[in-house]
Amino acid sequence: MEMPQGYAMTWLAERDPTRPALICDDVTLTRDQLDRLANRTARAYGALGVGVDDIVAIMAPNGIEFYVAALATWKLGAVPMPVSHRLPDAELGPILSLARPVLVAGLEADRPAAREFRGLPVDFRADPDLDDSPLPPVLATYGRALTSGGSTGRPKVIVSHQQALVDPEDRAMGLGEGDVQLVPGPLFHNAPFITSTNGLSRGATLVVMRRFDPTRVLELIERYRVTWMQVVPTMLQRIWRLPDEVRSAHDVSSLRTIFSTGGPFPAWLKQAWIEWIGPEKVLEAYGSSEMYGGSTLVTGHEALAKPGTVGRPRYGPPRVLDEAGHPVPRGQVGILWFERPAQPNYHYLGAESQVEGGWETLGDMGWVDDDGYLFLADRRVDMIVTGGENVFPAEVEAALDQHPAVRSSVVIGLPDDDLGERVHAIVDVGRHDGAEVPVDPEDLVAFLATRIVRYKIPRSFELVTEPLRTDAGKVRRSQLRSDRVPGPPA
Repeated sequence: MEMPQGYAMTWLAERDPTRPALICDDVTLTRDQLDRLANRTARAYGALGVGVDDIVAIMAPNGIEFYVAALATWKLGAVPMPVSHRLPDAELGPILSLARPVLVAGLEADRPAAREFRGLPVDFRADPDLDDSPLPPVLATYGRALTSGGSTGRPKVIVSHQQALVDPEDRAMGLGEGDVQLVPGPLFHNAPFITSTNGLSRGATLVVMRRFDPTRVLELIERYRVTWMQVVPTMLQRIWRLPDEVRSAHDVSSLRTIFSTGGPFPAWLKQAWIEWIGPEKVLEAYGSSEMYGGSTLVTGHEALAKPGTVGRPRYGPPRVLDEAGHPVPRGQVGILWFERPAQPNYHYLGAESQVEGGWETLGDMGWVDDDGYLFLADRRVDMIVTGGENVFPAEVEAALDQHPAVRSSVVIGLPDDDLGERVHAIVDVGRHDGAEVPVDPEDLVAFLATRIVRYKIPRSFELVTEPLRTDAGKVRRSQLRSDRVPGPPA
């Protein structure tokens, strides 16, 4: 029984008003409390001019305030657009100028954008005298808008054509009534936003983390008997790198599903998690914020049979083409093109889709085996051509990250007079508890020599002791390159 997502919490609250809906920092809101708070907030937004199909930017950090803002937006038939509260003014301004939101929830008055856009502070509370009774169901033309800098760093907004409809009794992805869903990722990213709001609208109790911490994840799983969580491989690696005595001290037997997306899931790391919690509990998805035709889903059992695969494309096999648009032989890496639906799933603000003859690409590269399973390489813009050989950063990073002294790594190409580009590795060394671990580039070269071919081994290393990726597993390679390549003289 589908209904507008803004109304689903009302429907759930009428059936079980005292069941916990949200838990954050030991504060719990029941379904009834959350719904009434969202109803009041929706009426406050409406008084400020928010109506059907308007965009509302949500800059609140992870917490109860974020979900109240999202539900209030949907209740008015408006379109929520999560935006990172960490964005500097130079990045925030262009994004808001593209989307033209009617309201920015979480925009503080001292930020320059507040001179052009109507904003409310993060700690905004609707007048308690406002009516908190249910609003009538209403539905926007578009379900959500998502921001992306992409690999180039140029901002764009992805407007989803998937309407905000949900069936509260449908256990999509095995998630619904009776589940406890941990939310460790930043809500301004697509996967945490979609999976957690879908879980909330299907009756799951959300346990929301303000920020990711690997030990805290294990503590919360044990304390609340968490059954389902969406993660990125970076999080899984940070948990796996905890000392054995820390991991084994926590009971994670309640977990039924870990759902990984948002970045390459190295085969060695997936194998480790499968051995720890079981293959039936490990799922990985490949897709994009655009929700275009190239999405896949792979189970742990399939991963054991096909190490490294992201699964079979759900909407038909891709065309794998070279730069000239010619098909490459089966099993060789090429640019992935997927058939574009007759009714596209999205449109951009600030960018154009790359479509040719009814087929679409986001620039991802990979190959397909004889059984139709897809294997990813990297984005075309990230591929390094060194001495005529193609090097895909994710492959080198996956090998580096197996080293016990490496927390994470990012591989980029830097200009080289002889090779054209040289492979350069930026490596975050140390334990996840902050302790330093002795390591030098020679150790890393020797370690890699047993795992990847010689020409893929970085020619230069840069050892650092700070995180290279966000909690969502994202990295700005273009920025890292430009920081290390001198620009033209001023």
